[in-house]
Parts: sequence; C-alpha cells; structure tokens
Amino acid sequence: MRSIHLNDGELKVCDRMKPSSVSGTGEVLLRLRLAGICRTDLELVAGYYPFSGVLGHEFVADVLSGSERWVGQRVVGEINASCYACDRCKSGSDHHCPHRTVLGIVGRDGCFSEEFLLPEKNLHPIPDHVPDEAAVFVEPLAAAFRIVEQVQTSPDQRWLVVGDGRLGQLVARVLALQGVDLTVLGRHSRKLELLNNHEIQTTTEIGEVLPESGTQGKFDFAVDCAGNASGFDLARRSLRPEGTLILKSTYAGSLQIDASACVVDEIRVMGSRCGPFEPAIAALASGEIDPRDLLDAEFSLNDGLEAFAKAAERGVMKVLLRP
Repeated sequence: MRSIHLNDGELKVCDRMKPSSVSGTGEVLLRLRLAGICRTDLELVAGYYPFSGVLGHEFVADVLSGSERWVGQRVVGEINASCYACDRCKSGSDHHCPHRTVLGIVGRDGCFSEEFLLPEKNLHPIPDHVPDEAAVFVEPLAAAFRIVEQVQTSPDQRWLVVGDGRLGQLVARVLALQGVDLTVLGRHSRKLELLNNHEIQTTTEIGEVLPESGTQGKFDFAVDCAGNASGFDLARRSLRPEGTLILKSTYAGSLQIDASACVVDEIRVMGSRCGPFEPAIAALASGEIDPRDLLDAEFSLNDGLEAFAKAAERGVMKVLLRP
C-alpha cells in the first residue's frame, strides 16, 4: 500500500502494510479518495514538530470497515483523536486533550496513504452533491470557522487578514460571510484577484494598513495567516489599542515580539487552531463558499515527492493527492 512517509526529516514514497480496523475499538478503516497538502505538512518536513510517520490530515474518503453504520459512506474527519475520559475532554475541550493523537501530525499515521484509520467519532458525512474537490477543503475551512467561534463578529468591526495564501483565502471568505469591514494584505496579484472575485477588499500596500508615525493602528482584529515573521509583525502593528491579534499560522522556528508594545496597547493575542466541521460542510453544501478556484495541481500518491515540491513553490495554492 503506497503512502508518503516522513522520517528524520526525510520524505519518502513507500509501501507499507495495510492497517485493519477491529470491531469494537472505535476505529474505522478509510480508503482515500482525495487529500490536500497544507502548510502544516510543509512545516513538518521543515522540522516544525518532530513527527515520524505518514503525513496528511486533509481528506475525503470512503469507509471500508469498522462500523456498520458508516460502511460505504463518503466522509471527512476531524483530526484530533481524543480520549474523552480526561478532565479536558469532559469540559468540552476534547481538541486540547493531553492524551490525543493527531492525524498525520502527532502520534498517528495520516491520510497520505491508500488506506488509513480514524476513530468513528471523528467522521462527518458529505452531502452527495458536494464534489470531492470541494469536500477535501472541509478541515482547513473548519479551521477558518474557528475564528468566528472564538470571536463575536459585527459589521462595525475592522478586520485585517495578513496573507493571501491557502489559509488566508479561506479565512477571508469566512469573515466576508460575517459582514465585517474586511481587508486582506497580500503580495501576489493572482491570489488577490481570487479574493476580488468574491468582492473582498485587498491591498499590496503595507502603508495602507499600518499607522503613520505617531498615530495608532486602525484595525480591531488582525489575523496572521502569512506564516512568517514579517507577516506576524505587520499584523501586530496594524492593531488599535485593545485590538486582538489572532494567530492561524504554524511556524518552523521562533518569532520575536515587542512585548512592551503589547502591554502598553493592551493587545490580546489569541491562538486559533482546529474548528467546527458542521458550518464548513454547510457552507460548501449551500454554495456560500466554493474553494475549487484555489486548486492548482493534482498528483498521484506515487508522485508524492513531486507534489510536495510543487506545494512548496512560491505562489502555488492547493495541491491535491489522489491514490
């Protein structure tokens, strides 16, 4: 069975034994239909976290075995496999379970494989009319919807999204649905044009979002989706006093922050990670969000190394893997 495996920083396409689900364990066996490479996958290869195993966590798949209720259904799945017994899980924060494994990220082989395992509790069915090429975006789209779980939005709020890449595109489209006063700062005319097609205001001019010398920032919320230190700094400096900086990017390496400025301006810093699948699936099913304009390339699992190289190219959007 073909899979894309990371070990000691080395990425390989290799054969591995097929996993098998056992009735009563809560795990189901899935056959991959389509998977997406995201920035976290690229950061894992770069050393963001010491993971070894099969990569991948964005997918749409068919259920092969493990649960009579689910066999034959087309599904997507939440990536955190939690214990549901600890205090954190019982309080409703199972995505922060200290005992969790995370698909393709922490202690669990991922979906860049012909077949893989995931707990039955993690599954969500996909409506028949939603194509695989849209359904594969559910996990990152859910991460974008996490922001509006964490923050109550209103039309009078001024929001800035820094970064016009894969995640920034989805975050911007989710925020646009909320009716906020939204601007996206990016670098790539092609990517910004995609947002303009959705009537989202964009700019490439840093001076349009940063305050002039001696003045205060104008944004109530800034979302860092840039994945680099300069984007993080821009997001921070764009905020008014008592503004909120929302961090969506994962980083290989460390960041520097002007802690004194954060204290003086009373800036709230908020991490934002995995999100709710239900509104993401609903947005795809209704057509409110159609992310297929973000697709740039598709490869087979056999060509996984070429797929990763393509995904790492500057300006490239979503790259898909098909078994």
